[in-house]
Amino acid sequence: MREHNGRTFVEGTFHNMEELLEIIRVLRSPQGCSWDRAQNHETLKKCLTDETEEVLAAIDNRDDENLCEELGDVLMQVLMHSEIAKERGAFDFGDVVQKVSDKLIRRHPHVFGDVKPPETEEEALELWKQVKQREH
Repeated sequence: MREHNGRTFVEGTFHNMEELLEIIRVLRSPQGCSWDRAQNHETLKKCLTDETEEVLAAIDNRDDENLCEELGDVLMQVLMHSEIAKERGAFDFGDVVQKVSDKLIRRHPHVFGDVKPPETEEEALELWKQVKQREH
């Protein structure tokens, strides 16, 4: 086993988000994988589409084991795109987390703010649409 940045990565041991981010960085590094290193946003578009379709198939098949695996593949795509953007100085995964967190808080004022909670799913969806429309 080879060490990368002072760490040894072993299949089957516990992994957390920090380690997954490091795995992506290693794969994109000069010591990593030539295929991963060669990817960019454009070359990964089909991969993201394919992985999303596989998630949908797992849902249709009610296959939780496969769904778990395919959601991981979609997450890997998000991390790869984030790492590529970080390398360009555009944004990083932390920025993605910040933006989606802010959006979820903003679009749920009935949960995180002082707006009266909707009584039905339909009212909740309408409130979400109103907040989204104000954003644009």
